[in-house]
Amino acid sequence: MKKIIFTLLLCLGLFLPAGASAQMQELQQLALNIEKLAQFRSILKQMKQGYEILSKGYNTVKDLSEGNFSLHQTFLDALLQVSPAVRNYKRVGDIINYQITLVQEYQRAKQRFTASGMFTDSELTYLSNVYDNLLQQSLRNLEELTEVLTANKLRMSDDERLAAIDRIYAEMQDKVLFLRSYNNEATMLSLQRAKETKDIDAIRVLSNINP
Repeated sequence: MKKIIFTLLLCLGLFLPAGASAQMQELQQLALNIEKLAQFRSILKQMKQGYEILSKGYNTVKDLSEGNFSLHQTFLDALLQVSPAVRNYKRVGDIINYQITLVQEYQRAKQRFTASGMFTDSELTYLSNVYDNLLQQSLRNLEELTEVLTANKLRMSDDERLAAIDRIYAEMQDKVLFLRSYNNEATMLSLQRAKETKDIDAIRVLSNINP
């Protein structure tokens, strides 16, 4: 349309008298202005279309982002929950039984070694320190187990919780095995000392040596 208008104005200028050159220039300028206006409108139209595309694209990305965040948050919230499969895991009970065993066996051993009379006060103090340290470590294991089994405490999947329970179980098992080995060594030492004391007493009796 703009080209047709420009051509008509140009043709009209051809039929004007020679003295009307000024009018001719005005017509040419008018044609150029119309051309520029048409171009400017086209640019505005393209800008408007581009803005609409950008706006729709931004809203789409925004919606997707919020949707992903919502899904992500839902996933994280789920990790704070503890499923029945984790709560009812057999090794949870085994860990608690290990703790009970640990306390019972170290208390009996401590009483036995104290009553045997085969250990000095400093040795009994050392034995007590070993037991106390072992007990404190086991209590930390139980605290960790409590956190793993408590909802809204840790962000962990079921597999991660089960793996944590397996690790705690292994650590508690090691403590019980260490305690039994330690008690066995102390018992052997006590028996050896008792035998030596008995042998010495027997020698004294045979030799009529007073203590």
